[in-house]
Amino acid sequence: MLRSLALILPLLAAPVAQAETVKVATDKSVEAAADALAAAIEGAGATLFARVDHGAGAKSVGEDIGASQLLIFGNPKVGTPAMIQARETGLALPLKVLVYEDRAGGTWLAYEAPAERLADLADGALPDAISAPMAGALKTLTAKAAN
Repeated sequence: MLRSLALILPLLAAPVAQAETVKVATDKSVEAAADALAAAIEGAGATLFARVDHGAGAKSVGEDIGASQLLIFGNPKVGTPAMIQARETGLALPLKVLVYEDRAGGTWLAYEAPAERLADLADGALPDAISAPMAGALKTLTAKAAN
């Protein structure tokens, strides 16, 4: 028993790798930036699955985190190849962008870099042909929403 515990403890203490968070600033309000992002998503032929209002959720329990909305979206043509390589990548899909107001009142669009996040889940690097379209879509969509 002690030997098993000695083998497992180092694994539990190992740091968990985290994907890089990409942040894009905008002069728009959270609502306007989220609306622009939703329009860009739908204009690109992707599906907007959900729009989660974290700010409203916080207010419902008497807290204020500022305006914050999470948009969840995807396109099976882009995500399915990743799940063919490693089913666990479905934990990171569909894609998500958080549109939020920081403590200083600035508005940001933030997302996790797909290559790193998917590689963590796939237990190694996925081909660029799989993660690059996702990264390109996130970069293009957030840039459109920010401008």
